[in-house]
Amino acid sequence: MAPSLSRTLMALPLMALPLPPRSAAAAKSSRRPEPCPLLPARPDVGATRDSAAQRSYWLPGAVRRKRSRERCAGSAGRRHRGRGDGAARRGVAAVRGPALGRAGAGAARAAGGGLAAGRAAPGLRPPPVCLEDIARAESHGYPDRLLPKVLLRKAECLLCLGRLQDAADALSVAENKIAVDGIVTSPAHQTLLKKLSQLKTKIHERESCPEPAREACGDIQKKSEIWEENDSISGASSSLSLNFDRERGRHLVASQDILPGQSLLKEEAFVSVLCPGESRLLQDSSEAAWDTRVTNADLYCHRCLRQLLASVPCRGCSYAKYCSQNCADVAWEQYHRTECSLGALLLTLGVFCHVALRTVLLAGFAEVSRLVEWSHGGDEDLHNPEARCKHLSEAPGTRAGTRGIPGCNESGQYQSSYQAVFNLLPHAEKHSPEHKFLCMLSVVAVCKQLQEDGLEAAVLNQESSEKWSKPKTCEETSGELSPELKTLAEAMLRHVLQLQCNAQAITVMQESGSGDGAVVNKKPVRLATAFFPVLSLLNHSCCPNISVSFSGTAATVRASQPIPSGQEIFHCYGPHRCRMGVAERQQLLSQYFFECRCQACLDELESDVKSVVSVKNSFCCPSCRAPMQGEDVLCCSNGACAISVSRESLSQRLQDLQQQIKKALELLRARKADQAIKILLKCQLDAGNFLSPEHLLMGEMEDHLAQVYATLGKWREAARHLERSIEIVEMHHGPSSVEIGHELFKLAQILFNGFAVSEALSTIQRAEEILSVHCGPQSTQIQELQEMKTCLLELPRSILQRT
Repeated sequence: MAPSLSRTLMALPLMALPLPPRSAAAAKSSRRPEPCPLLPARPDVGATRDSAAQRSYWLPGAVRRKRSRERCAGSAGRRHRGRGDGAARRGVAAVRGPALGRAGAGAARAAGGGLAAGRAAPGLRPPPVCLEDIARAESHGYPDRLLPKVLLRKAECLLCLGRLQDAADALSVAENKIAVDGIVTSPAHQTLLKKLSQLKTKIHERESCPEPAREACGDIQKKSEIWEENDSISGASSSLSLNFDRERGRHLVASQDILPGQSLLKEEAFVSVLCPGESRLLQDSSEAAWDTRVTNADLYCHRCLRQLLASVPCRGCSYAKYCSQNCADVAWEQYHRTECSLGALLLTLGVFCHVALRTVLLAGFAEVSRLVEWSHGGDEDLHNPEARCKHLSEAPGTRAGTRGIPGCNESGQYQSSYQAVFNLLPHAEKHSPEHKFLCMLSVVAVCKQLQEDGLEAAVLNQESSEKWSKPKTCEETSGELSPELKTLAEAMLRHVLQLQCNAQAITVMQESGSGDGAVVNKKPVRLATAFFPVLSLLNHSCCPNISVSFSGTAATVRASQPIPSGQEIFHCYGPHRCRMGVAERQQLLSQYFFECRCQACLDELESDVKSVVSVKNSFCCPSCRAPMQGEDVLCCSNGACAISVSRESLSQRLQDLQQQIKKALELLRARKADQAIKILLKCQLDAGNFLSPEHLLMGEMEDHLAQVYATLGKWREAARHLERSIEIVEMHHGPSSVEIGHELFKLAQILFNGFAVSEALSTIQRAEEILSVHCGPQSTQIQELQEMKTCLLELPRSILQRT
């Protein structure tokens, strides 16, 4: 409740607030500091909506790339994972070295010209990004004697972009620089002159014979996703409508029949904050002389979340890194000028507090103040979202329009705006007093640090330099926050509490391990925490009817199954019926302050129907293989069999089996594949004596065997085991699930490497059909499947007939 948040905030004895000790070095460190014992113990952990598949994956790696190049030189297969990707990753460690403070950042800028010029090769990075690096090299005092080479790269980039006159001008400047040097007989100068001549020839050819206009493949793909946008809900399809009732609150409903794969929502995050994640070694860097550990904070842009090839660091700290100078400049103007000196404190307090601060900075103090004052209006029920929703549900004609629904503007439109974020439910009355106190302590710690660092004026004067009161001296502010900062703190506290139920995890599939073998391990990781006001309207179901995918800070929602008109659109907040039983799901969902009553939960709670997980992950009789039944003592369900065994003994046997599997995987990582195979085959034989044939662990063992055989280059054996694993995955998740799509994608690559053309083409087709529904036609997996298909179809007909 907004008024209660205000009263809670005012009740805090600000004068007695303890702050963590901060040294200059701690404020500038790029490493996560140790949590301060005086501050909240990270109340944000585990409370974010995360709809990513929980399975980890492995994919054929270097061997696949090598074989595809051998067979399809010049085809699409050659373009997959070129040298630039790995080289760039190793470059991160070389550039990063020790953590840089403000003094170090200045030294880095002095060397930045050489670094920017060195990474501006058009073959490694997109031409626009290369041009940014070249401009940065010129502005950082790149040596005159080396400028001709950089200018030739600039001309090459301009030529790629079709800017022929600019390219010719760059060549003219380069030619003059070479002439000024005077020495044109050295091999280096001869190489430059040769490159200069080649580029002049290309420009002349382009000017005399311009290329015909061609429709890009991306444009064709975009046409397939053209839709009609909703008039009332920003970013949503016209096939959706915003409804409200007391039981479900605000929710989205299909206003017409929806087909699988149809795009329903495309929304940019109102705010997102990158989560550093676990520290890990860079690939091929285990023997490096210095610290080569990295986190997601080193690998992704802190503003747009694109993967970094060569980062542009913040000028004031060594933590924030960006994909381009434009991202760095925009981030600085919008929020980082305030956050820069608070880095260590924000990392200590946790991502929810960081998201709350960035939310109010992006909104601007004028808008924050307007909505906070509105929430203090005379009619408490009118300005309290929970009470307002209650009155709305009791009013007649609720479904006739959206004007009275919280978060909608005066025109009845629900936009992805700060007003929509502010009207998300904080559930203040449902949080424990201890949790609210810790959240409040975190928020006030940030505001006091803003005050002590002299940043109050920067926060308050983003719109006007004279409207708000001037910053007070340190003596005047030592005891209490200013009225403006109290307003900011109240809004931040509201957002921290909202995040408990409305935060959305932005996830990516990330490689793990060294990546230098025949297979690449991938697992879903949380990359950032964000506010998506429209996506937050979706209620949870343990059996959802949509899939959510991410590209940078943008979320796309697609129908994963046919949705008839009038049916609600359901999201999965994490607990899924195919991954856990109803008791575990209900326990995890309690953090969102509701009891799930979806059809899957009702079927398991109100009847004798067992969950998919419990049925398929059961024990079987060692004698007749029939299912075992019971609680502490399990008895064979076959009446003719009298065998019984304790659940504890079978559970211990299962744990021992899992330890053996873990040992086999460690041997695989140690390149002892033959020993790993022996252990896995023994485990498989043992598991068959007490686990049901469709037990998920049986499928995992088949998957591990496929991985080992792929490492050895035995593609047929790998495909055989992987097909068995897919059968079990399909029993658990269904034939059209995204999990099956990922497994088929993996199988397609195995068959591709094994030269099984006809099987590979049929698997590619099925994988495309499933993944296009869940991820869309522009996803990287779909593009790679199409590249493999093109590569196979370009093979000589004689080879195709033999296969």
